[in-house]
Amino acid sequence: MNYQDRIVVDPAILVGKPVVKGTRLSVEFLLGLLAQGWGESEILRNYPGLQREDLLACWAYATDALSREKV
Repeated sequence: MNYQDRIVVDPAILVGKPVVKGTRLSVEFLLGLLAQGWGESEILRNYPGLQREDLLACWAYATDALSREKV
């Protein structure tokens, strides 16, 4: 998946945190919902402006960011 089509980083939106394009929903926030036990369908039901592809883009963004992390 090409997450760049759906995830944007803009210093004028949420202090530059990566967000789903056209929203103020950050990748961090959406991943946090998953970490709290929310299911994909629950997130989509509560945020009707989102699409499944937006969530997949969040996961792809996180995967890419973590793959570059060095310890």
